[in-house]
Amino acid sequence: MANNNLSAVGNDDTWRIFRIMAEFVEGFETLSRVGPCITIFGSARTQKDNPYYALTVELAKQAVENGFGVITGGGPGIMEAANEGALLANGKSIGLNIQLPFEQMPNPHVKLLLNFKHFFCRKVMFLKYTSGVVIMPGGFGTLDEMFETLTLVQTNKIIRLPLVLMGEAFWHGLFEWVNAVLLRNAYIDTIDLSLFTVTDDPKEAIAIINKGKDARKVLANFA
Repeated sequence: MANNNLSAVGNDDTWRIFRIMAEFVEGFETLSRVGPCITIFGSARTQKDNPYYALTVELAKQAVENGFGVITGGGPGIMEAANEGALLANGKSIGLNIQLPFEQMPNPHVKLLLNFKHFFCRKVMFLKYTSGVVIMPGGFGTLDEMFETLTLVQTNKIIRLPLVLMGEAFWHGLFEWVNAVLLRNAYIDTIDLSLFTVTDDPKEAIAIINKGKDARKVLANFA
């Protein structure tokens, strides 16, 4: 009986590998053809009357006007604001939706939708073909996306991407701690603080991305 159970587990894991491969293949084939884009991360809990919602709409519009499509997680909050701004500017509005136990419905402004079961497949897609990353205020998920992007750039696992954090007041306390604790104790180097820029200005954010090497080309960022 034990051997039969182990066999069943093995077969299930084998099929899981194929499901994972299918998510990667669909993502690669779709996103490699959409042209230059930026990825915008931020909280799903941001309400439409929050100033950061309007700031994100403007940021996405600026991105489209500079020749970029917009990639988000496809859900509500900041994601919806970014897709809304892209659509208002008649640009490419892309959502990478994740299937959750509490179903996350795609926002109505997404025009190209990919659905993912596995978070790690989705995370690769956010960064593989993007020309730059903008982090809006958010919670644990947004912080995870920010620090993972920083780590991948720091360790040269992806090419040096323009990384912009929007909302100086929001990020101020975190990076005071980064300087006071991480840098002071040599857990990071001074040069690591140059991997990102903090601003409140959407035009500055897009200008930083435009300065990125080969920003107009669709690059496979992962080594």
